[in-house]
Amino acid sequence: MRGLVFAAVLGLASGAAFGQTPIDSINTNFRLLGPDDKVIVERYDDPRVGNVSCYMSRAETGGIKGGLGFAEDPSRFSIACRAVGPVTMPPSMPRSEIIAFAQASLFFKTFQIHRSLDPEKHVLVYTVVSTKLINGSPFNSISVVPTDVR
Repeated sequence: MRGLVFAAVLGLASGAAFGQTPIDSINTNFRLLGPDDKVIVERYDDPRVGNVSCYMSRAETGGIKGGLGFAEDPSRFSIACRAVGPVTMPPSMPRSEIIAFAQASLFFKTFQIHRSLDPEKHVLVYTVVSTKLINGSPFNSISVVPTDVR
């Protein structure tokens, strides 16, 4: 049992995310010791909605703490979601759900991508937010994808 708990914690600490595909890493600040600070660009494919991909850029802290996985990344990010083909939605989909997350510190902070459905305007609304165990952050970014479903 302890091995299973350790594996779960190790998976969370490694920056695991659902459907995450690395796209690019851009150095922004030189660090003499440890890796440089970076802007990371990743793609997250919506697991329930076919042909919708979200591209998120986020800051990643380098240095010694960043290299060891102990630094807390700042809440600076942007998201752009696009239909990359005909959008296919399942018949019964929740109005709101978390579709992806990325760790921003070893245990306590994440970036979460939420999908919301606006049936009146026939769009999917994707919002990325930063969360902490104790108090979250008001920083967020939003993107909208039309569904073409009438």
